[in-house]
Amino acid sequence: MMNVLSTLITLEKGGKQPVYIQIANQLMSLIKDGTLQSGYRLLSTRQLASFLKVHRRTVVQAYDELLAQGWLESQTGNGTFVAKNLPEIRLVSIQMEDTAGRDPLKIAGFRFNRPEHLNKPVLKAGLRLHLDDGFPDPRLAPLEDLSRAYRSQLLHGNPYLRLGYGETSGTNWLRQELSAHLNETRGLKTSPANILIVRGMIMGMYLAVTSLVKSGDCVVTDAPGWFGASMNFTQAGANIFHVPVDEHGMDVDALEELCFKQSVRMVYVTSHHQYPTTVALRPDRRIKLLKLAETHGFVIFEDDYDYDFHYLSKPLLPLFGADRAGMVLYCGSFTKTMSPAFRIGYLVGPEDVIAHLASLRRIIDRQGDVMLENAVAELLQTGVIQRHLRKSVRVYKQRRDFFCELLKTELSDHVRFDVPDGGMAVWTSFDPGIDVPKLAARAAKKDLYFADGKVAGYPPHFRNYIRLGFASSDPGELEESVRIIRDLL
Repeated sequence: MMNVLSTLITLEKGGKQPVYIQIANQLMSLIKDGTLQSGYRLLSTRQLASFLKVHRRTVVQAYDELLAQGWLESQTGNGTFVAKNLPEIRLVSIQMEDTAGRDPLKIAGFRFNRPEHLNKPVLKAGLRLHLDDGFPDPRLAPLEDLSRAYRSQLLHGNPYLRLGYGETSGTNWLRQELSAHLNETRGLKTSPANILIVRGMIMGMYLAVTSLVKSGDCVVTDAPGWFGASMNFTQAGANIFHVPVDEHGMDVDALEELCFKQSVRMVYVTSHHQYPTTVALRPDRRIKLLKLAETHGFVIFEDDYDYDFHYLSKPLLPLFGADRAGMVLYCGSFTKTMSPAFRIGYLVGPEDVIAHLASLRRIIDRQGDVMLENAVAELLQTGVIQRHLRKSVRVYKQRRDFFCELLKTELSDHVRFDVPDGGMAVWTSFDPGIDVPKLAARAAKKDLYFADGKVAGYPPHFRNYIRLGFASSDPGELEESVRIIRDLL
């Protein structure tokens, strides 16, 4: 057995893993696979050290590690043995062909379902140029102010309170500042108790759908619409119905017809700049939507999409501010304010619902990033975010105008679009003869990204429509991007 151990244990001296850990792990493997049976007496530390050509202390550390984990047991004056309380391990030949050659770190040994609705590629930054889905330009974000505020939160104040557990609903300071900000900019009448801090709009929606929608419930989204909403509803087992969108937003008359046929549980709507078309929900439709919710008892999940970025006049106020029956949940985030990397969002609703959703949030995410939440609260309190928003609106309006002029002069034979009143992207229709996925793939080889339309899952008659984001690129980048598309076409 001495010779066997010396050949079975191979050491990589000078490697990243300490030698004693290598010895311990390999002895453990020999015990697991039955080579070293329960009750087997191991070599003395001096003998094994001699065979492995290592210091005796190294073997002592390896044995101590296995003793502590229960794989070995020591009998004073008699030696070290493989623990007797381990189950008897018998070597058997594996008959299951599907396990042969399988890497357990890559392929699980148990079965699990892979729902089709989750098989959506995740957008990641990569190429140098991008006409994305409508993202902000992080180069404009107040990063120095945020850095100072974050550092202040790390270093000042009571460390036990500052660095310990906080409220599941979010820090009180941020909820106070956010309540004041929403009341001032959106005409709401909230208190901190009406606000749940989440890690972005998608988390707010997940909490609402998980808690309020049961399997088999009827839910409604617009078409074309946001695939993220449909993914949440599908995950909950709901039956999804789609109502069309026109130049005035969701067709509320079509929704009303559906309500007479089905008991609707929840309606998802982007009322300010509808995703993906960017159109706003007309005032008369807003009023009717609220009345329908009150009459038929369904929840309105209002996505605060691109509210702060409106270029012609002040945007229409949220549905939540006009809700007199407590039927609306209003959700938004700071993703478009600063950058997608900063995961802070807000879910606004009646106090009892917010308290309930905060208790649900606890089992998937005990709390948010307290440091970041308080840093953002400081930026709201000092007016940094408000000034940043005013600057961003000016810059993005200039980029919108410049980009739309480029589309008009360089691609007029290939695309159709309306200049959006707000938001960060242009809803663009390519000529039916153009293969948009193929065009996107060719553009990627030129270091330019834009969506190919496959992930969005739009209805067939929107097959050649995509969103071209302009906000995250400066004029030079926009010009180069359009030129690449022009040359490819």
